[in-house]
Amino acid sequence: MPRISIITDSCASLPDEFYAQYEIAMVPYFLHIGQRSLRDLVDITREDFLDHMRTATEVPKTANPGAGDYLEAFRTAARRSRDIISIHMTSLGSGAFQAASVAKEMALKTLGDLRIEVVDTRNVSMGHGWMVLEAARAAISGASADDILALIQRMIPVTRMLQTADTLRYLYLGGRIGRAQHLVGSVLNIKPIIGMEDGVIVALGQARSRAAVYGRMVELIAGKVGAGAAIKAAIVHAADQDAAIALRDLIASRFQCVEMLVTNLSSALAVHTGPGTVGVCYVPVSVL
Repeated sequence: MPRISIITDSCASLPDEFYAQYEIAMVPYFLHIGQRSLRDLVDITREDFLDHMRTATEVPKTANPGAGDYLEAFRTAARRSRDIISIHMTSLGSGAFQAASVAKEMALKTLGDLRIEVVDTRNVSMGHGWMVLEAARAAISGASADDILALIQRMIPVTRMLQTADTLRYLYLGGRIGRAQHLVGSVLNIKPIIGMEDGVIVALGQARSRAAVYGRMVELIAGKVGAGAAIKAAIVHAADQDAAIALRDLIASRFQCVEMLVTNLSSALAVHTGPGTVGVCYVPVSVL
């Protein structure tokens, strides 16, 4: 059992089995579908949620966990560890970091001698997820809390997300589109590429086909890490396994993929991107 507890929430988009495999505590986001309030990955699977999205006449709403939800996670973690690291998506796109920070202050007042570190990854999806996963692996291997925090800080500026979808309508309706708003009015069949810079969604380009978009993604990755560089990559998709496999194969052919994952996008994020979304989140091995 790791002596340091790693906590995150369902936006990390990790493969479901990784939470148990790497002893990562997961606090679920809330999905509001009509009058129902469901806990992501607890009351509804990612697949079932996307099935609903395909026919929904009203876009579901989401809510980040509250301070009480994170406090309960900290209480549970404190039973086995005095060092807790809680890792969250960009604070500019969700209130999770702030809620966990409030929970930290509450926990320190009531749970005794604890060290709780709340981390803003300035990232999203498996950009966030890679930091959680590497932190959990380091904890299992016996790394100190300071070593794990240093690892995450190395990862934050170089871990990147590239994503495309058939439409930016869902991001626009959800108010999450940031500086990529000008792509909303793009003509039919233009596929946008979005990414994240310092915690904010930005436009990175567009193309007229998925194949062209994937080629542009390769160029963007190579521009950051170098052609053929050693990376860890996660292909993240929302109900588009075929597209995910095509992008996986292309990335694997152009880079030295030390580790490659294919995973479903968190339902709490798929609300804002819609079915058909596919992207890659990667981190250069040199920082690990």
